[in-house]
Amino acid sequence: MKEHLFQQLDSIYEEIVEIRRYLHQHPELSFEEVETPAYIANYHQKLGHDVRTQVGGRGVVATLKGGKPGPTVALRADFDALPIQDEKDVPYKSKVDGVMHACGHDGHTASLLGLATVLNQMKEQLAGTVVFIHQHAEEYAPGGAIEMINDGCLEGVDVIFGTHLWATEPLGKIQYRVGPVMAAVDRFEIEIIGHGGHGAEPHLTKDAIVTASQLVVHLQQLVSRRVNPLQSAVLSIGSFDARNAFNVIANSAKLVGTVRTFDESIRDHFEEEIKRVIDGTCIANQVTANYDYFRGYPAVVNHEYETNQLVKAANDVPGVNTLEDMEPKMGGEDFAYYLQHVKGSFFFTGAKHPDWDVSYPHHHPKFDIDERSLLLAAKTLGSATLDYLKG
Repeated sequence: MKEHLFQQLDSIYEEIVEIRRYLHQHPELSFEEVETPAYIANYHQKLGHDVRTQVGGRGVVATLKGGKPGPTVALRADFDALPIQDEKDVPYKSKVDGVMHACGHDGHTASLLGLATVLNQMKEQLAGTVVFIHQHAEEYAPGGAIEMINDGCLEGVDVIFGTHLWATEPLGKIQYRVGPVMAAVDRFEIEIIGHGGHGAEPHLTKDAIVTASQLVVHLQQLVSRRVNPLQSAVLSIGSFDARNAFNVIANSAKLVGTVRTFDESIRDHFEEEIKRVIDGTCIANQVTANYDYFRGYPAVVNHEYETNQLVKAANDVPGVNTLEDMEPKMGGEDFAYYLQHVKGSFFFTGAKHPDWDVSYPHHHPKFDIDERSLLLAAKTLGSATLDYLKG
């Protein structure tokens, strides 16, 4: 049965590539997706699947019922793009100014649609149900996953699998991990409110830039001096805004940053510790501050049994030559929410072309993938699906 699945996917490889390139040329931003979900829904409707649209806002859920009773497997692919100008010199370059698929979500969607086509051809042999979850707005918190779940996309689902094409890992590699695989992603904003004045009379001011600069240094010590070195955490300041004329001492300054953690207790600890550092620094400098901490996606935590089953399934896929028990990534993914509700596993599919001297990372204006990875992603998800349906 698997051999037939793989052969059929090979036979529609050009169609999968065509889908990916079409989506790459017509990207849509998070929470602004209109044409993409319509395209996906129409594709599944032509296959005869039961289709729900506007799930959780802009998501699409398609259901394929096999010819025999059995469990229900969900497969998820995201389809939103990023506000980045496409700088690649390729025929399938984005046609939307300032918007591009710089993270591979077009490839995720193309792989899943291709797999849906082949599984549909095999439906009478399937003992169970396959749910195709096409998710909007992965890139921008609060994300589409949580709203799709609230709208019932996981009802009756026994297990869920998903993959992320990874452009900096070689084609043929599948990366997996039991337990935490991607971090919780939080954002914080700090506004220092001082008392500005003339640059020649600093003694009459409360310098917001000096205070904010001290905060940048003090906050960096939270990881090195407040977190067990055997555990992981990241705190990064991404923005420092206090623009003034050259001879003005700033009245206010704003810091924006991110915290990445795997452990919820450390996540709570950071939120409290940042406030403590702010309070102490403000007292020392006789200024005040506004502080907001925004919780983003939780950590992606893979389930053991399902991940081990995924590894066995990937081992059967022609073209997969490396199975790597990976280190966790500090990036975030709202696939985390699905795994909080049902068991499953999220893995990475290598997409770096062996002949490319430079492989541009995700969210880069020249990001691209080796399109053969689309086939390996579809085959691996399909292999895992067949294994689970046959128990």
